[in-house]
Amino acid sequence: MFPTPIEKTSRTWQISYQALLPLTLLMWLAPLLAVALFSVKPEVDFVSGGYWSMPSYFAGAENYGRVFFDSDMPRYLMNSVFITIPTVIGCIILSSMAGFALGIYKFRSNIWVFFMFVAGNFVPFQILMVPVRDLTLDLGLYNTKTGLVLFHIAFQTGFCTLFMRNFIRALPYPLIEAARVEGVAEWRIFWFVVIPLMKPAIAALSVLIFTFIWNDYFWAVVLTQGVESQPVTAGITSFNAQYRAAYHLMSAGSIVAALPPVLMFFLMQKHFIAGLTLGAVK
Repeated sequence: MFPTPIEKTSRTWQISYQALLPLTLLMWLAPLLAVALFSVKPEVDFVSGGYWSMPSYFAGAENYGRVFFDSDMPRYLMNSVFITIPTVIGCIILSSMAGFALGIYKFRSNIWVFFMFVAGNFVPFQILMVPVRDLTLDLGLYNTKTGLVLFHIAFQTGFCTLFMRNFIRALPYPLIEAARVEGVAEWRIFWFVVIPLMKPAIAALSVLIFTFIWNDYFWAVVLTQGVESQPVTAGITSFNAQYRAAYHLMSAGSIVAALPPVLMFFLMQKHFIAGLTLGAVK
């Protein structure tokens, strides 16, 4: 029923496993290693066709310097911050309240309301491209950070509510009943009883949503254009010229764009793992 632990398998399989594991890891990391290699190669290597050769000389300082000081990359990074942070805050606030209502209160059609939140996660986002773009044009929100934030909040709240509702339902319900017996208002129960217990879930969900929104490319291209509102994922393509691609600058920009989610994960790693595994052994 369960996989056999590697320690209990035959010696031949253990050796094969130990030999294949580094190879699999290398294959998985190959794209990232290629981007890191490209980011320190000089432009002349790409002009001469030396895409996969070793760098003729180390140009990391030059490439990253051009990314930060000779381009709009700092502006794109700030746009990503101004888009991602409000989205995370909005999703956490709305999903916490919706999850509290769906997880604590028993009312008619509770399961159907919850089903609507869940069903929204199964809608292919590609089919929403045209209506969402037209809606932002009608509301005057096209090519604005506000429009992108509002759309991301609307689209991500369903998943966040699913996460929060299931987490809240696992909390000890006698705590809620005891607070009600003491005459505590419902909003105070939510704020002073439920929210402190939800900190691991909030931390885990914040990391997930931060990563989703920061790495979004599709909606960044559909709903924004230009340096005024585009996030860094879409702004990286500005390094492309009309007839050729600046692979060294795009690679350096990609490395820079990938650092904030990685940094946030390591800063929140303890809470992230606690939030995902809480209740796993019950």
